[in-house]
Amino acid sequence: MTILLYDLVGKNVSRPFSPHCWKARMALAHKGLDFTAVPTRFLEVPHVEGGAKIVPVIRDGDKIVADSFAIAVYLDDAYPERPTLFGGEGGKASARFIERWSQTQLHPFLGSVALMDIYRLQDAENMVYFRQSREARYGKPLEQVDAERDEHLPAFRKRLDPVRETLKYQPYIGGSSPLFTDYIVFGALQWARVSTSYPLLEDGDPVNAWFERCLDLFDGLGRRVAAAA
Repeated sequence: MTILLYDLVGKNVSRPFSPHCWKARMALAHKGLDFTAVPTRFLEVPHVEGGAKIVPVIRDGDKIVADSFAIAVYLDDAYPERPTLFGGEGGKASARFIERWSQTQLHPFLGSVALMDIYRLQDAENMVYFRQSREARYGKPLEQVDAERDEHLPAFRKRLDPVRETLKYQPYIGGSSPLFTDYIVFGALQWARVSTSYPLLEDGDPVNAWFERCLDLFDGLGRRVAAAA
């Protein structure tokens, strides 16, 4: 039975943008599992599979799993004969660290950079929800957040130094081949790539080269959604 993946989209269902859903997409592809994406808008999320309240959510037969990290753990446990996402308990612990680093050091800036662009991706009803919820979160109008992004770009680029240093030793964060640690950071940058044309990285940045390698994985799964124009 094909796994269902509830995937966050805007008015264009062919442009999934959630960083967390991209992590789940890459994890499913890594395991070589067939899945069908179920396009889900913000206001539909609370009604997914009886009220999961967040996406991604997968349904694998009778099993329902929410949260990208929990999905990756489930996939490794349920399909141990397929390529590992973590490489053992130590890898899982390391991935948990990368997850928290990404969400505390990368996501705040990436979310603000793409804020107005994600707003424009929504249909009219979801635009209202998105503006109200994000302005409550940021404590200011979306337009003001958008106007401040150039100021914070140098600090964001500096925060990627741990990735740059790691890539001096190996082609992927996970080592000689990608693991879920790669998909965590990839999901964050893919979120921006799909949502906004704002230039995040400088030419020649090794993070760019790594990101291009990740876009090519699984027959170009990441590239199938074009970058924002």
